[in-house]
Amino acid sequence: MEKQKSKLSLIQRICYSVGHVQNDVCASMWFTYLLIYFTKVLGWPSSVAGTIMLVGQVADALSTPFVGIKADSKSESWLCKYGRRKTWHLFGSVCVLVSFPFIFSPCGICKNDSEDYWDQLVYYAAFVCIFQFGWAAVQIAHLSLIPELTPDEHIRTGLIAWRNTFTVISNVFIYLVAWLVLHISSGDSDRKVGPADQASFQYVVAAGLVVGVLSSILFHAGIGKTPQTPTDEEHTSDIDCDKKGVSETTTPTKAMPIPKQKTIKEHLTSIILYKVAVVYMSTRLFVNLSQVYIPLYLDEINLSAESLAIVPLVMYVSSFFTSFFTPIMNKHLGRKIVYSFGCVVGAAGCIWVWIGEGKVYTTYEVYAVAVLLGASTSIQLVTSLGLTADLIGQDTDTGAFVYGAMSFVDKLSNGIAVFILQSYFDNNYRNVLAYVCGGSTILGVVGIASLLESPCVKTYSVKT
Repeated sequence: MEKQKSKLSLIQRICYSVGHVQNDVCASMWFTYLLIYFTKVLGWPSSVAGTIMLVGQVADALSTPFVGIKADSKSESWLCKYGRRKTWHLFGSVCVLVSFPFIFSPCGICKNDSEDYWDQLVYYAAFVCIFQFGWAAVQIAHLSLIPELTPDEHIRTGLIAWRNTFTVISNVFIYLVAWLVLHISSGDSDRKVGPADQASFQYVVAAGLVVGVLSSILFHAGIGKTPQTPTDEEHTSDIDCDKKGVSETTTPTKAMPIPKQKTIKEHLTSIILYKVAVVYMSTRLFVNLSQVYIPLYLDEINLSAESLAIVPLVMYVSSFFTSFFTPIMNKHLGRKIVYSFGCVVGAAGCIWVWIGEGKVYTTYEVYAVAVLLGASTSIQLVTSLGLTADLIGQDTDTGAFVYGAMSFVDKLSNGIAVFILQSYFDNNYRNVLAYVCGGSTILGVVGIASLLESPCVKTYSVKT
């Protein structure tokens, strides 16, 4: 085990961690500003804007199992030349790069009809589907590398925390650029977002993609041949994925007992998979819906355009600092206690949104709410991803499928939730944050409670 730890140098950890930055900057724009852009800048009705997000989430949900199965496959010998995980990562990165700019740009071939949005809906939906497929490919390929990089659950949690830290940095970067651009373009600090801000959003997207592309290059340059885990002695690693592509340097030196790898069917018939999926789904509902509806809520309580960048920035600064302590808490307290604590912090923020009102609240208290929500997202996300890595354990051959299954329920539930909320809860975003996000924390606690006696939790909890 100590030998395995030494193979993950600081450079390798950093290079791995930045491999999801392009996805992160796009996700920040997608969840934070998509609905604002389509409703306030393009002037779409809330229900039509919700349809675009639903299309994207469904496309992502359908893509993740497909990518997961393909990324786990060892039958495609051409992938061995570069690595099955890294090949899918590269392909997904290209899809994101060529499609995402069009989502935040005007449709040059659509008719400007204020009542008929079908041609625009088809136009944007096409680019959204390409983007979401690429996003899913990058996400699944990147996550499924974790169990292959190390068998140690604490190192895995550390990698997830590093990954989450760069996710936070990516979001902070987007919000800083958004604040700068909106501040310069607005002129009036009290002006709200409108059609005049179309170019501003394009500048933010361009800045995010430049950073994302550079980070992806660093990832591919820094993560070479996947370090082999103890379970890889008889079969090949990420690059050595079938008999044709077995590297000559992979020479077995000692016979070791190797656990039987779980099949996809065995995962699907295991109740633990569905219990962990509930925890992961509730986490993503809280994280994504709070990110989606905070800007709309701020607009609802008549805060300025600049606040649409400042308040989310405060959330992610809080999340950034919390991410440093989350692995330590996981190590000493165990996943169950830490995740439950994160849910309690998030619930407190939702309750504050529900009862908060008045000048003092909109001037000062809203930032305290942002701190609570940001800390909760970091704790829940890092811990739930660690729980998923624990579920995979040494079954690295089906790791991408497991992450794909988690992402499937995540994306589908978020897409349906946003569509329903946009269709029936328009201009009532305080209740969305209070009840829906608050309810997701309760669901998360119920989900983690169902895992109290599950092997994947007991095995990786630290004894006290």
